[in-house]
Amino acid sequence: MRYALALLGGLAVAGFGASAHAQGKQDFTLVNATGYVISEVYVSPSAADDWEDDVLGKDTMADKETLPIKFSRKEKSCKWDLKVKYEIDNSTVVWRGFDLCEISKITIRYNKQTDTTSASTE
Repeated sequence: MRYALALLGGLAVAGFGASAHAQGKQDFTLVNATGYVISEVYVSPSAADDWEDDVLGKDTMADKETLPIKFSRKEKSCKWDLKVKYEIDNSTVVWRGFDLCEISKITIRYNKQTDTTSASTE
């Protein structure tokens, strides 16, 4: 898999029972439609100097799996970057500048013919 660059963003995976009132406006759902297992997912404010923690922790994200990513209510930034790492070959893909104040879902896909990973948003 080749390293690709596009547009994206996120921060912490949290409890599913939190009310909408307590959630940050940047909350989104990440969908893995690549055909491969993802071993690491990082989301960081676009202005940050580092990737922060892997939101999967010790888990992995299987193909066709969805992952709700929740933010604390105090988080203010709308522009976020996303980085994923594939389990099969440790390659990474990075997207920059997702406006998570406007996006509720990000789906990532891998195209074997072109050897590229892309992201679409809703």
